[in-house]
Amino acid sequence: MTLTSVRPTPLLNISPLTPLRVALLGCGVVGSEVARLIIEQAEDLRARVGRPLELVGIAVRRYDQRRPGIDPELFTTDAEELVSRDIDLVIEVIGGIEPARSLILAALRHGASVVTANKALLAVDGATLFEAAERAGADLYFEAAVAGAIPIIRPLRESLVGDEITSVIGIVNGTTNYILDRMDTAGIGFAEALAEAQQLGYAEADPTADIEGFDAAAKAAILASLAFHTRVTGADVYREGITGITPADIASARDIGHVIKLLAICQLSPPIAGAADRTVSARVHPAMIPRSHPLAGVGDAYNSVFVESMSAGRLMFYGPGAGGSPTASAVLGDLVTVARNRLRGAVGPGESSYAARPVSEIGSVMTRYHLSLQVADKAGVLETIAHAFAEHGVSIETVRQNGRNANAQLVIVTHHARDAALSATVRALRKLDVVREVTGVMRVEGD
Repeated sequence: MTLTSVRPTPLLNISPLTPLRVALLGCGVVGSEVARLIIEQAEDLRARVGRPLELVGIAVRRYDQRRPGIDPELFTTDAEELVSRDIDLVIEVIGGIEPARSLILAALRHGASVVTANKALLAVDGATLFEAAERAGADLYFEAAVAGAIPIIRPLRESLVGDEITSVIGIVNGTTNYILDRMDTAGIGFAEALAEAQQLGYAEADPTADIEGFDAAAKAAILASLAFHTRVTGADVYREGITGITPADIASARDIGHVIKLLAICQLSPPIAGAADRTVSARVHPAMIPRSHPLAGVGDAYNSVFVESMSAGRLMFYGPGAGGSPTASAVLGDLVTVARNRLRGAVGPGESSYAARPVSEIGSVMTRYHLSLQVADKAGVLETIAHAFAEHGVSIETVRQNGRNANAQLVIVTHHARDAALSATVRALRKLDVVREVTGVMRVEGD
């Protein structure tokens, strides 16, 4: 093995009054708040960093939108020209894949360190960004990409890097959490809860990314990559949204002392004797969790992430997961860190993907199901249904019957089994003459 020495980057030889030049890409809800904080807290930021931070340009799509408190001379529609200037730090809050990816790569090539809130880009092509940052000897920080103001990226990336993390489970989308919370506490339907979320500004006019789970899946990919030192992309994450959740589902969960949440679940498989390698899984879907679980009490549009590790045990992170001010807080935290690194001639942690563990499919994940069945009310029904479960190697934990005659309903909760076996059982039940309808299927987690 050949050892090579790496000479640290020398400290920047600049006057204490020489500012670090900052470019901002995007000036929407988050970007305008970031700009305001940089301007209004200039003296505090200078004291924390050790040098002034000078906002030298803000890339926008158009000039005509008013942005009170920000000098119009800062605005430019030529983002490519802005990142090619003599810039020290670039903040990207445009979102989406392009032009954000090209602009970040250009900034890194020109030697700037980058702070981004772009979860979608990191989930799709984070490896390219990390490789570019490493080649440039620059920082790539992204605390604001997951869970807004909640500090979860840095604990996974730095504080817990000496531990073995086994599970990261979180509520990482405030829109869906608000909707499900209102359905549970106010007894309203999905459409009404979504309309409320839109009126309050929690949901976009087109809420697809939130309610179909795309936003949470991107965040799950980032969390799994950091936790398990493995490249996990958004395409690796199993995803289901909440559009099919009904008041009946909410009531069924309540009947067994549970609540429904849209969860991002990232897990490391336990070691198995003779197995070649442990696997990781990442999935996003609604699930019933006990009301005693730490995540069950997370209401409104809040986020929370529950981490389990071998040495530290169980850790919980909680707070506002979206919005201009909370997200801007995370961006500014990263900005101060990369600015300090810049002055010290250092860089923070890069990508850690050394484990390169296989990412398992949803079918191999161990979980439990809650099923509601409309059945014929006659002798032998339960025996027939139990036989269908047994044929697929799924054992039943509890059975409850509601109603009689034409409205007879069975509510079944299973023991843990592979998701593929549970799905096969559901398909078999739908083919039985004694089963009129499978009215509800929901995973059960957290027991």
